[in-house]
This record gives sequence, C-alpha cells and structure tokens, in this order.
Amino acid sequence: MTTPASAKIPFSFSETTAGYVVERRGSELDLRTLDDRRVTVHLTDTTHGQRLRNLGEPYDDVSGHLHELLRPGTFLFCYGPVYPEAGGLRFQAAQLIFVGDEDGAGWPFERPGWWREQLARIADFYRRSQFGEAPVDFGDYRTVISGTGGKTEQHVQETDTISRMVYGMASAYMLTGDEKSLEVAEKGARYLHDHMRFVDPDEGVVYWYHGIDVTGGREHQLFASEFGDDYQAIPAYEQIYALVGLTQTYRLTGSPQILTDIDGTVRLFEKYFADRQLGGYYSHIDPVTLSAHHESLGPNRARKNWNSVGDHAPAYLFNLFLATGEKRYRDMLEHTFDMIVTHMPDDTSPFVQERFHADWTPDREWGWQRDRAVVGHNLKIAWNLMRMQGTLPKREYRALAEHIGSTMPGVGRDAQRGGWYDVLERRAQNGRHPFVWHDRKTWWQQEQAILAYLILAGSTNREDFLTHARESSAFYNAFFLDHDEGGVFFTVLAQGMPFLVGNERLKGSHAMAMYHKAELCFLAEVYTQLLINREPLDLYFCPEPGARFPDGLLRVAPDVFPSGHVVLDQVLIDGAPYHDFDAETMAVRLPASDQRLRVKARLRPVRH
Repeated sequence: MTTPASAKIPFSFSETTAGYVVERRGSELDLRTLDDRRVTVHLTDTTHGQRLRNLGEPYDDVSGHLHELLRPGTFLFCYGPVYPEAGGLRFQAAQLIFVGDEDGAGWPFERPGWWREQLARIADFYRRSQFGEAPVDFGDYRTVISGTGGKTEQHVQETDTISRMVYGMASAYMLTGDEKSLEVAEKGARYLHDHMRFVDPDEGVVYWYHGIDVTGGREHQLFASEFGDDYQAIPAYEQIYALVGLTQTYRLTGSPQILTDIDGTVRLFEKYFADRQLGGYYSHIDPVTLSAHHESLGPNRARKNWNSVGDHAPAYLFNLFLATGEKRYRDMLEHTFDMIVTHMPDDTSPFVQERFHADWTPDREWGWQRDRAVVGHNLKIAWNLMRMQGTLPKREYRALAEHIGSTMPGVGRDAQRGGWYDVLERRAQNGRHPFVWHDRKTWWQQEQAILAYLILAGSTNREDFLTHARESSAFYNAFFLDHDEGGVFFTVLAQGMPFLVGNERLKGSHAMAMYHKAELCFLAEVYTQLLINREPLDLYFCPEPGARFPDGLLRVAPDVFPSGHVVLDQVLIDGAPYHDFDAETMAVRLPASDQRLRVKARLRPVRH
C-alpha cells in the first residue's frame, strides 16, 4: 500500500538524528543516516558539541572546534528543534555528540578497556547502593533501588535480582581482578545458598524461592512467584536466573557447594520442566504438584516460550559448559537450539514465534504478547546461535542467525536516531510493523543488538554486521549511561532522552538488576578484543582450596569460540609464571594448594 504524496515526510518529526557527515556548506550540514538517507541540519551560533564519554569520564566540550571536527565520515548524533516548512522539515542543531576518537578515526568503545572500565564503574554503583561503606551484608540487600542509587522501603529480596548482582560482580572480577567485586559475588552466592534455596532430598532437586520478605527483620519465604505474569506459579525463567550468578561465580572459584546447587537445579529442569515427548521446556509448573499441566496455572498451563526454552543458554548453560567441559551440558545446549531453529522461525513474519502450546503450535492469544514480537528476543537468538556455532557448528544455526541479523535492522531498528525498539506487531500493517505501546528503547534490548552484531561480525567478517554493532554501541553509550547518578538508565525515549516514570525510573527492580549491563560490558570487551581487534585479553580467576573442577582443570575461555580461533598464551599464579596449561583447550591444571590461588590468564587470538 502506498502513501499519498502529500503525506510523505522523509524523516520523522524528531529532535534527534544520527548519521555520518557527508559535507558542510557554511551553516548547513548534510548527514547520511543509518539507512543511507540524506538530511540537512542547520548550525547556529549557539550550537555546542561534546565527545562521547564513558562512565567516570568528564564532560568533554568541543564547541570551539566544530568546524575542524565536522569532517566527512564523522559519525555523530544531532539534537535540536524541528520546524515544519514547505517541502518537509527543518532540523536545527542545538547539540552534537561526536562519537569518534580525538583524531576523528576509530570508535572509542573499541579501545582496549572501554567496556572493562564501564563495568568497574557499574560495580562501584551497585556495591555503594546496596552496602554503602559498610561491610558487605546481603541481609540489607533491597530489590528496589531508586534512580539515584538509594534504597527504598520495599522489603522483598528477590532471588533473581540477587543472583543477577552476583553475576555482575563475578564478571567484574573476571575482567578487572577487583577483589571487592569478588567479595560481593561470593557473599551473595553464599546468601542465596543459605536463605533462598529449598532442597528436596527425595527427588534430588533444588528449588529457588521467588524471594524472602524481610519486613521487621524476620524472614518469610515466598515459594511461588509474586510477579503478575507468573503469580502463584513457579516460572522456569526465575529458576533459570537463580543460576546466573552462581554459575559465573563457580567459574572463578570452583566452589563445590555452588556446583552442587547448580546440578540440583538442572535436575529440577529435567525432571519437572522438560517435555520428554515433544522437546523443550514448559514455562511454568504448579508450586504444589510441580506439574506443568495443572489447572491452577490458567493461561500458563502446558505452555512453552522463548524464556523457558532459550534462556537456559545465555543465563547459565554456556558458562556451565565452559567451566566443566561436560558433554551433558553441550547436549542440553544442542537440544535448546534444535528446538529454536525447528519451531521458532516463521515464514510469514520477519520475527520469530515466542509462545507455544505444549504441542508447539503457536499461542497467539497469551496475555500481553498475543501475536507480538520482542525485538531483543530475536537479536538474542541470533547472538546465541552464533555462540553455539563455536562448539557445535550446524548449517541451520548459522543460517537462522545470519537471517535474523540481516532482517532485524529493517524492522526493529530506528534508522534515523539509532537504537532498537521494544515490542512490535509481528504482522506488518501499511508497510510497517506498528509499535504495540510506545517507541521507547530499553537498555537490555540494546545489549542484545550489540552482542549479536559483534559476534556475527567476528564470525562472518561481514562489514554490514560490524557497522550495526558500532552504531548500536554508539547509541547505547551516548544515551543510556547516567553520568550524574551512576549506572544505566532503564529506558530512553526514541530520541535518546531518559524516561524516568514509574518503575522505569529505577536502577533496581524486579525487571532490572546488574545482569544485562554487566553481561554487555564483559562480552563486548571479550568480542571486541578477541574477535574484532584481534588483540590479547587478560582474565582473572580465584580458585578456592578444594575447588571442584572436572579433571582438576580450570577452564578460562570467556565464551565459546570456534576451534583454533583463540588460545591461552600465558598464565600467572600468584604473580609467578606457570606453564602447566593447554593452550588450545584454554585449560589450566591447578597445582595442589591449601590456599586460594590468584590466576591471571592471557588469551590471544590466532591470526590466520
């Protein structure tokens, strides 16, 4: 269906435009947008400029050097008033954010250490928000944290948000070697074990409470979920994310206690959530009967969804396989991705199917989702399919990942302002996929885009994928970092301004903790250095006495890479060179010790 010529507006009525400088004519500046359109913006004598900056870096004003910086090819964000006028719109440049390095070449977030430093600052923010300058005590942990980092009067400690913080701190230690982060990770893992865990010795499984209410200093366990979509059920994703921090901490320490808890939870998935006949995992089970078919589950009865099937992989399963090398975990990964490529693609829509009945027929009537797409889930599938290619290459995995990577920019990305949208209708109407509620952009969906396109670029050498990764990273770093209070904003408006309303003004909630932003920093540093820049990367581990790793091997690969792409080049234990390691498998045979070992591992990409 075509739009009448009189209604055509080549650019949206928005204060922000992202693009590459084409040419400058006096006070007029031509930009090429992300989808290769051309827009003219008008400079004034009050136009000011700044450089993109990382968390912890000072404001860098470049207003006095605009003429020198506005060189062809420079990528920037332009913000300012928009006026309707004959023939279209007039864009006035009030503020310019320059993304390039000081010399105009390169992208600052591709410098070694950009993401590492950002993760260190985020870890500082959450440690300060939860514990201040006092000793680390998770009894004082609060799920809900204000936008300024202050605690609230809400007294429910949710298991998943603690685990997500533990993941972030463990990742910060692995990337920086910061001992304070390791302390938080280990104390948080111990708190989960002592307060949030229920063991069924007869069945040999571990369950995790939704959380505990610590009102008045007394603990009251909340066995079933308190969240609206999952109320009074045990959702698979809550059990999945209970493991995210435990698994990352186990990778550092080899704690036998943590491994026992992880194994017990995996048995829970296989015993009660797995569909042994048709494959995949149910999304919910009844808290009393532990059945996925109980009538009490209502619209969640005998259902499967993206989270229950696919989220095992990024949350804990890849890291568990990396830590142990055990075939049973790779088999579980293979089953997960076989279910994804078999059941989730849809020839009638560019977006995957996300919700299913027990027999894998699509469920297009469930709750808020109906026949709608979450853009970030599509990108998350592409990212994780490419990770799976690193350990078990299959044509179907790569084909779907590349298809999603090639298709999503045209339907889920903001081609004028940058960034990725939230929830869209899966079916096109009048040539576009309408927004379901709004055109805002959330932090975690930007993460999925950045990681998806970094690993796609590093694995395929396609220049368009690398461009998408860079443009996505630019939008995230330009608009999601809170330089005033610290941390990362939950949501920004389409043009990039923070949206500070309701739960989306918070830095901690049921929906937001430390996980996604830490995962982004950790893996963006890993992918950028090892796959894009092809430069070495240092990682840190701290095995405890009696560490329980299969075969006594500390496996230090930060992610799953194709065989022969990355090797372990150098190992230091307690500061001294150590040589008992396998470069190809990136595994260190630990020496016997009754003390904690500080292990520093240098990984090096293999140049072909």
